[in-house]
Amino acid sequence: MKHAFSQAALAVASALLATTAWADAGHDGHGAAHGHAASPGAAHGHDADTPYGRPGKPGAASRSVRVVMNDTMRFDPATIVVRRGETLRIVGANGGRLEHEFVIGTPELLREHAAAMRADPAMAHQDPNTLRLAPGASGEIVWQFTQRGTFEFACLLPGHLEAGMVGKVIVK
Repeated sequence: MKHAFSQAALAVASALLATTAWADAGHDGHGAAHGHAASPGAAHGHDADTPYGRPGKPGAASRSVRVVMNDTMRFDPATIVVRRGETLRIVGANGGRLEHEFVIGTPELLREHAAAMRADPAMAHQDPNTLRLAPGASGEIVWQFTQRGTFEFACLLPGHLEAGMVGKVIVK
């Protein structure tokens, strides 16, 4: 009986440690490499402003843009132009046979995150600026572009960004 209790206590302690590590990594397992700080809501939490905008309200979207991802490691269209303050519904469609992502960010954050994904290809995403789509699947992001500038969207699966799977968002 004492041995069974010790195993149960060990299992509970392991679960608590794993949960703490997950929370410290920024709640979704990829921490600072994706712009997350150690505490929820910092940097680019699910409701926070980022240098490239913030999650938008679906009812506020002024228009929709369909972006197709394909196995030639390209996006179509490769450039999206928006007005500062505009909320856009981005409908991603995976037209290929490989899994693809659509992640909005600054060039620096996207490259940092791509490096983290090369180290951990199974990294999961639960961010409002990210779509990960199986072949033939579609999904959407509603995003408000609050700052002027040129930002990027990219597929951060290992090898995809390096093969040129990156596009631009120009906010005027």
